[in-house]
Amino acid sequence: MKTFSIISVSIITILLAVSYIRQLIKKEIKPALAMWVMFSVAVAMSLITYLKEGNYGFSDNILNSVDVIYVVTVSVAIAIFGDKSSKITRFDLGCLVVVGLIVVFWLFTQNHLVTNFMIQTILVIAYFPVVKRLFETRINTEPFLIWIGMLIAPVLSLLSSKGLLATVYSVRAIICVGSLLILMLWIEISGKKGKSKQINV
Repeated sequence: MKTFSIISVSIITILLAVSYIRQLIKKEIKPALAMWVMFSVAVAMSLITYLKEGNYGFSDNILNSVDVIYVVTVSVAIAIFGDKSSKITRFDLGCLVVVGLIVVFWLFTQNHLVTNFMIQTILVIAYFPVVKRLFETRINTEPFLIWIGMLIAPVLSLLSSKGLLATVYSVRAIICVGSLLILMLWIEISGKKGKSKQINV
């Protein structure tokens, strides 16, 4: 079961990265580089503190391990193929500063557990811009297929996760992505209902 979990999570994450980069190259999406750099630092710190907290290996928290490769690869792709006009927003800057402060906290205290939990909080907050945009525009611009894949990966990773921090990482991802998918579905349904009412009128 552990081998199945590791292989399936790795394959899903690779497919997600390829799909995301393909959309990036085709200019179908315009992600902000600063946000993905923040993700890269946060996810890397999450993995480092996990490995330091106990006698664990990369496969014991497979989701976090492949996420590092995923976000760093996407960050590099955005730097090469992305829209160069993307500016750092106040939110991006705020998150980068907070992540930097957390890294400094960890360097001085070496408190792996507390640092890891603070990183998870940042990774939750990182979803806020997407949620805010969906509520404000009432238009879903997010691809269901990619987000469904991002939900399946953490569910499967629980089969091979070891330790509290690995479980917290996966459960946090499941709750965040699952909530976002529900919101996306609600936006889609309410949008169709609105259109049908306009047609009937």
